[in-house]
Amino acid sequence: MKTNYDLIYQDIISKLDHKPSVLLHSCCGPCSSSVIDTLKDYFNITIYYYNPNVEPKEEYEKRKKEQIRLINELGNVNYIDCDYDNEAFLEASKGYEKEKEGGLRCSKCFYLRMKNTALKAKKNNFEYFGTTLTVSPHKNSQIINEIGKEISEELDVKYLFSDFKKHNGYLKSIELSKKYNLYRQDYCGCHYSNWHNIEE
Repeated sequence: MKTNYDLIYQDIISKLDHKPSVLLHSCCGPCSSSVIDTLKDYFNITIYYYNPNVEPKEEYEKRKKEQIRLINELGNVNYIDCDYDNEAFLEASKGYEKEKEGGLRCSKCFYLRMKNTALKAKKNNFEYFGTTLTVSPHKNSQIINEIGKEISEELDVKYLFSDFKKHNGYLKSIELSKKYNLYRQDYCGCHYSNWHNIEE
């Protein structure tokens, strides 16, 4: 039976007695646009751009540039950058190269990016960590939230459960992308997903 993570998110925000800090892993500017809009009244947001899966490096830099541009235009959102670390993704996905999109390779990738975010959040005393990944209809929010829960329990740092595609979240990201003229990529990030995109 599927868990309604949107209801869990709504319960979290209904019980807030202050505006807590959240370190929000962002996969890209377009996805972060509607998530920031959803969270801005409830959380002090810092975007964490950790995406070692994105290949080639030129694509990574292009997406990062768009992320930073969006944040600068929005204001009131902080940003933490990190070095390009494709080797970490290649190591995490070893043995899962032939998995279909949405399979175990993707779960390994989610775990890598979300655990790095949680570690950074704990080190820097953020009250929550979260991710924009659940805004995409192409990503399994059940798996993403299960990973978040596992990492939260392992590291003792609060995870912001979510299903940001709800309430037209994905549609809103498309609208905001148009408003800010954001570059929208046509593949998830790794070269495996790019191959699948080309083959289709």
